Amino acid sequence: MSKFNSLADYATKRFRLAGKAYLEGGDPFFAATDSLRQEAKIKGRHFVSFANYDYLGLASHPAVKASAAAALETFGVGALASRLVGGERSTHHHLEVALAEFLGTDSALTLVSGYLTNVTTISHILGSRDALFIDELSHNSIVSGAKSTVAETIVFRHNDLDHLDFLLRERRDHYRNALIVAEGLYSMDGDLADLVELVKIKRRRGAWLLIDEAHSIGVLGAQGRGLCEHVGVDPQDIDLIIGTLSKTLASCGGFIAGKAAVIDWLRYTLPGFVYSVGLSPVITAAAETALHLLSQEPWRLERLRQNAELFMGLAREAGLDTGPAIGRGVVPILFSDSLETLAASSHLLSHGYYVPPIIQIGVPKDQPRLRFFLSAAHTESEIRGVIDLLATRKSVHAEPVASLSAAT
Repeated sequence: MSKFNSLADYATKRFRLAGKAYLEGGDPFFAATDSLRQEAKIKGRHFVSFANYDYLGLASHPAVKASAAAALETFGVGALASRLVGGERSTHHHLEVALAEFLGTDSALTLVSGYLTNVTTISHILGSRDALFIDELSHNSIVSGAKSTVAETIVFRHNDLDHLDFLLRERRDHYRNALIVAEGLYSMDGDLADLVELVKIKRRRGAWLLIDEAHSIGVLGAQGRGLCEHVGVDPQDIDLIIGTLSKTLASCGGFIAGKAAVIDWLRYTLPGFVYSVGLSPVITAAAETALHLLSQEPWRLERLRQNAELFMGLAREAGLDTGPAIGRGVVPILFSDSLETLAASSHLLSHGYYVPPIIQIGVPKDQPRLRFFLSAAHTESEIRGVIDLLATRKSVHAEPVASLSAAT
């Protein structure tokens, strides 16, 4: 067994194993996108990001910024304490009521991190005599929640609900409680869980069901209410809905929605809520305004749908591999190897399109990709432009990786 004299030595080795060599030609990550955009503007060039999940184009909406500024003046910056022990701001209650009403649930609870919301909820509600059933392509926040729980974790093949039902049939009686976790819109592949069948299975097997709607709120459904609305399932049939404020709602943080009794229990016992500071009033005000705009401006949902379908159609016409994506907010373009993916990302950046590569971390090593987040704010020319660049690039692996400054 290798021993390390310092944490720095250990970190250096771990970084090398994680793929540090991929960065030798230039680091495509951590781009200062605001600076790049400003520099491009000064030089009369464009800079377009397909890496940010501002699905409805609300992040810079004047009303969102105005509500955040007003909250800053009225309440200050921070919540200053855990809401349980330090009290809460009125903005917390207003946002949570609005979220519950929008989703069609009894109640909702907000937390300072969407990632934390999955981790703390999954680890908290299950005990040593319980079982957790998760999709093999679950987001890392779900996987981390599984690692944190004392319950047994059982993995089913991606979107293979026959496999899930088989596992439950064979093993459900061994446990006191069973929780099934799936995502509304999978963040790496852009495909959907079969929610209708999941509800049938959870009823048949006496399980609970948690749906992570992080990428589907504001994207799926005629009014953007997520997967439940998209497929016609009553939200009351879902035990827990997990979501985020950082995507469609143009802010930061996470939330849990469900039955009043469940949310009341979590409000007093959930570690990630009780032992964390409350959301900043600036954040809650911005998120609540974005939620209001989502309801009042349905044209944004239609524009997002049109943009995503245009992207999918053009990509497929060009022979690009979009995997199992349905063509909504998230669409990947798959490549044969990591170096080709890095080169494709660099090629796009040199022409003013920011799409960082997804390699090693977050996806199987043999499925590297460029992941595109489509927004209602994207224009048709921007979508056609980025697809044209990918379509005409026949040997992306032959080009060296450009530096970030190439975009400007």
